[in-house]
Amino acid sequence: MQAVIALHGDLGSGKTTLTRHLLQTLGVAGRIKSPTYTIVEPYTVGALSIWHFDFYRFNDPQEWEDAGFRDIFASPGLKLIEWPEKAAAILPVADLDLRLTIALGTQDPQNRSEAARLVTIDANTLLGAALAGACT
Repeated sequence: MQAVIALHGDLGSGKTTLTRHLLQTLGVAGRIKSPTYTIVEPYTVGALSIWHFDFYRFNDPQEWEDAGFRDIFASPGLKLIEWPEKAAAILPVADLDLRLTIALGTQDPQNRSEAARLVTIDANTLLGAALAGACT
């Protein structure tokens, strides 16, 4: 499988939490770290390679190229990308775009993690349509 899933949303919208749950569902055991500072965290489940990217700290899309990520994106595996807009000019088209927002009226200022989230799924490829169909 070679799939790219882009995760869009404001800070605190749940991109990393959603990714953690997905990775656990796929069989990743142990601690799943946020790649905010490392930019990428790799995982392997059986024969499936998975890369979790966070481009929040990118100031220029060229940083994606300079980091050598083209080779990773050309290889088989699942690529999960937080803040894809920070490298949008260079990234391949995502099979799926997931947009996360906090549902109005559900946010407690003292406990943001308890707020309900809304997820909009847009399929951009045939593979994305198949993956989106599996989500419903």
